[in-house]
Amino acid sequence: MEELGRKSTDEFRRSEKTPIIVVLENIRSAYNVGSVFRTADAFLLEAIYICGYSAKPPHSMIKKTALGAEETVDWKYFKTSAEAIGSLHQQAYKVYAIEQAEGSLELQALNFEPSEKIALVFGNEVSGVEQSTIHLCEACIEIPQLGMKHSLNIATAAGVVLWELVRKRI
Repeated sequence: MEELGRKSTDEFRRSEKTPIIVVLENIRSAYNVGSVFRTADAFLLEAIYICGYSAKPPHSMIKKTALGAEETVDWKYFKTSAEAIGSLHQQAYKVYAIEQAEGSLELQALNFEPSEKIALVFGNEVSGVEQSTIHLCEACIEIPQLGMKHSLNIATAAGVVLWELVRKRI
């Protein structure tokens, strides 16, 4: 780990974080939740907000894919996404749903300021982000897809979106 330049748990906790919070809305698979924890750790994200029936730590399937990231990344649980988004708005975060929708913003065209506080809502593997949640967001962000399938696994979508937004900040 030393040769790779990896942070210790204490160094991670003390590090300045990327001002991005991931909101997980009713994610069916605890493995997907764990994968998002790992991605959040990789990009030094501010936190993960877990909502609804999404699994939350401690959970054996989260542990299996998070590989310890559930111990380093800050997280909070909210009964509803509306509560989480209300909290984010109070903290001056702009909230975006990751969803295919009419009028959605193209991921590759976005340019946020490095210090701009944003939150990204990822929805259920089958039904996506709930319409009531979308109404609480500033806009939807869409990942361009060129093949026959027009959906990605939530863990894959989170990796794509987070890398695109983080890489422009470093």
